[in-house]
Amino acid sequence: MEKLIITCPDDWHCHVRNGEMLKTVLPHTARQFARAIIMPNLKPPVTTVAEALNYRAEILQAIPKGLNFTPLMTLYLTSSTTPLDVQQASENPHVVAFKLYPAGATTNSDAGVSQLQAIYPVLAAMQDFDMPLLVHGEVTDAECDIFDREQVFVETQLGAIVREFPALRIVLEHVTTEAAVQFVLENSANIAATITPQHLLYNRNAMLVGGIKPHFYCLPILKREQHRLALVEAAISGNPKFFLGTDSAPHLTTLKENACGCAGCFSAHAALELYAEIFEANNALDKLEGFASFFGADFYRLPRNTEIVTLTKSTWTVPDSYGEAECRITPLRAGEAVHWKLG
Repeated sequence: MEKLIITCPDDWHCHVRNGEMLKTVLPHTARQFARAIIMPNLKPPVTTVAEALNYRAEILQAIPKGLNFTPLMTLYLTSSTTPLDVQQASENPHVVAFKLYPAGATTNSDAGVSQLQAIYPVLAAMQDFDMPLLVHGEVTDAECDIFDREQVFVETQLGAIVREFPALRIVLEHVTTEAAVQFVLENSANIAATITPQHLLYNRNAMLVGGIKPHFYCLPILKREQHRLALVEAAISGNPKFFLGTDSAPHLTTLKENACGCAGCFSAHAALELYAEIFEANNALDKLEGFASFFGADFYRLPRNTEIVTLTKSTWTVPDSYGEAECRITPLRAGEAVHWKLG
């Protein structure tokens, strides 16, 4: 196949930062996707409707002319979040979900939740007001091996939430393990998952073999090949519980290539093309449209897009970096070939 025409896709998990970084990275997402769920882990975090609307206004100002892009806002769950916050969010059409970060799990998660049971009244309100819960599913116990943090979270914490709040819609973000995929499959239609391009393309060897490669370091961390294969099987299955979420997470190159490099892969520049590579390699290009364009919209109870996009079988080389010197970002697949091209 040399050309693929699909309904315009959405990104159901995306970081666009703010300030100068926002201006650098947002055009890539806006060119690739009609809508994106915007993560709230800024400094300080986005915890109220008013803060989300201010952030949305900043995003709208940064959209390049001629692009039709809609940011979908989320609120950051903290120990101070109240049921009233949930009600107010449910009444605002621009706020679509709450994000749960276990404290210390990933970038800018210091304000996250330490004790899940302490926020059960808030989760009850989310269930009542039908506000989805987006979960960074990792435990943060220092004694837990970093490669096991997602599986332990699923086994010890997520199941309890699902049992306590069976009507709560939950997205297990950026799943990385066979256990997480199985959990999603075994539970009701209220439980879904997003899958990133890096976790579909690479296992942990990409990050560690031949020297540490910081631009493959993300959280949850890349796992063994058996887990990557389980993710691929889920993504290409046509099961509507699994849909596109890039977790594109830009960081300055200087902060990635550092003695204590930060976690995150920037993929917005070529996200749809990278997914197309994965689906083609598995003889499943006919399943890409559902995964990228339909299933997420259906889960969030939003209308499917009506515009179309075209992917052409054409090889191009990803630039070594994007942005000016003071805002330089190294993208996923920097300096390497991508074999599909959007537009």
